[in-house]
Amino acid sequence: MTAARDLLTFVSSAVRSPGVIGAVAPSGRALSDLLASVAPADRASTVVELGPGTGVVSQALRRRLPPEARHVAVELDRSMVSLLRRNLPWLEVLEGDAKDLQKLLADVGITGVDAIVSGLPWTLFSREAQRGIMEQVNRVLVPGGVFTTFAYAHVMNLPTQRRFRDLLQESFDEVAVTPIVWRNVPPALAYQCRNR
Repeated sequence: MTAARDLLTFVSSAVRSPGVIGAVAPSGRALSDLLASVAPADRASTVVELGPGTGVVSQALRRRLPPEARHVAVELDRSMVSLLRRNLPWLEVLEGDAKDLQKLLADVGITGVDAIVSGLPWTLFSREAQRGIMEQVNRVLVPGGVFTTFAYAHVMNLPTQRRFRDLLQESFDEVAVTPIVWRNVPPALAYQCRNR
C-alpha cells in the first residue's frame, strides 16, 4: 500500500508541477544503483541528492554508504518533502531550490560535498537555470568530487539534451557516459562528471 501511495504522490506532484518533476516514473533499481555507485562506500563522506522524488535513489545510496556518511537531500516540492520525511526518517531532507544549494548546505554546516546525485529534470530548465545550478554544484564539490545525473535514452538527440551535454563538458574536466540501463522505464543512462 505504501508503494502505491508513494506512486500516487509522485504522479500528482508531476501533474501539478511538470516543470519541476520531469520524470515519467520513479527510477528503477538498476538505474538507482548506477547513480548511487559514485558515492564513496569505504569512508565517511557527504553526499547530496538533488530532486530525490520518492526516494528510490536515496535507498540505493543508503545501501551503499557507510553509517558514518552524511546523506542530504534537497527537494523543492512540498508533497515530496513530506513523503520523504515520513518514509525515510534517516534521510536529512532540506526543502529548497537547487539554485540556492550552497546556502542551503551552509545553513546545516556543510561546506564541501564528495558526491552529488541529481534527479533534476535538466532539459525542462532554461539555459540560465541550468548554468546557475551547475555553478552551485561546482562551488560545493570538493576537489575530485563527482556529480552524476541521468537522461532518458530516447531524448539523447534532442536539442535541449545536446545543450545540457555541452554544459556538462564546459563545467567539468571529465564527463563519462554510462551504457544504457535497458531495465529502466524508460531506458536511461547516466553522466558521471569530475574535476581533477
